[in-house]
Amino acid sequence: MPSIDRNTANDEAFKRMCAADPVLTDIGSALDVLPGMTKETILTSGPALAWDDYEGGQRDAVIGGALFEGLAADRQDAEAKLTSGEIRVDGCHDYGCVGSLAGIYTASMPVFVVENRAHGNTGYCNMYEGTNPRRLNYGVYDDDVRDRLLFLQEVVAPIIAEAIRISGGIPLKSMMRRGLHMGDELHSRSTATSLLFTRELFPHLLRIDAAKKEAVAHTVQVLTEDHYFFLRLSMAAAKCTADAASGVEGSSVLTAMAFNCRNFAIRVSGLGDTWFTGPHATIQAKLFDGHTEDEITWMGGESPITETIGLGGFAQAAAFALQQYQGGSPDAMVERNLEMYDITVGENPDYQLPYLGYRGTPTGIDLMRVVETKILPAIDIGIAGRDGGQIGAGVVRAPIECFEAALAAYRERYGGD
Repeated sequence: MPSIDRNTANDEAFKRMCAADPVLTDIGSALDVLPGMTKETILTSGPALAWDDYEGGQRDAVIGGALFEGLAADRQDAEAKLTSGEIRVDGCHDYGCVGSLAGIYTASMPVFVVENRAHGNTGYCNMYEGTNPRRLNYGVYDDDVRDRLLFLQEVVAPIIAEAIRISGGIPLKSMMRRGLHMGDELHSRSTATSLLFTRELFPHLLRIDAAKKEAVAHTVQVLTEDHYFFLRLSMAAAKCTADAASGVEGSSVLTAMAFNCRNFAIRVSGLGDTWFTGPHATIQAKLFDGHTEDEITWMGGESPITETIGLGGFAQAAAFALQQYQGGSPDAMVERNLEMYDITVGENPDYQLPYLGYRGTPTGIDLMRVVETKILPAIDIGIAGRDGGQIGAGVVRAPIECFEAALAAYRERYGGD
């Protein structure tokens, strides 16, 4: 086997991440825009499991997706069809998309289409369900959840899609860069960036036929009443950014971090699409009033794609307001952020942290450095409860075991110590 210069390979993966140019070009149904999607497929977060291995809120979310899509008459019918394979469950990442928490995609759901114009690849993410903590991606399906999903599908998504098409495409990187300067870290906080996105849409919303003014008004309300609308856009942007860095021979840079109800997992650029798994992450949580730590459960999540490209937990020093939402202190956020420089390839020239003198965010998590230093990636997440719904927020640390498994595979493929 020819020798591989890992540092050169990692520099290439890092450069691809930094050069990415994510542009929102459309919204379409999952069936129409996701490669390989079928009417009978439901996508969920993390490495795909056999149906019998899904449990708790993630299992409930998949069943809810089947009911929403009309693939089953009731829960019992959904269970039977999922068991027989008549309804297929698969992983989001394998369809070019990422899912928040349980991450449910069904054929009719609206999906953001984000093109990386620097490299020609595309990333996708479905739409945020709204302010109610009881949501499908948090393992809840009832009449209220169904109505909110239909409202997004029938009212909000078509209006935003029309505005996007009028615009000719909305560049996201400039908004994300500015959002970091306004108190966001683009994962658990996207308050400023959501408003920047709304501002960008306004001129195009005004050009929509006046007969649709009521739908436009509803859409503007959705865009402005909640602080997390942009999260799904940052996830799609991060997905096409990270994917551009995948497949670099010899690179030990991570291209994905995700989890399902059973385990945490990572992908590595030079090791293809293989998932390397470990136990669930350790967590520091701040729970909403009335909830206790024994309620915390795992039902999947792929929003750590933002940390994979140097945002979220790798940009905490930009978002001190998070202490009210997920706990901690400004000092702890800065200390945690500085740690991340020790396990990454370089500093992003576009995503900068004002508190650190506009230092670029630590970008390109290096498998080798994680194992050597035992410094584990820090990830901002929402916390799910065992009875469904969001019960808090916090910071998790990825488990060392998945990095050790990936290191063993890297050595087997490329040799070396």
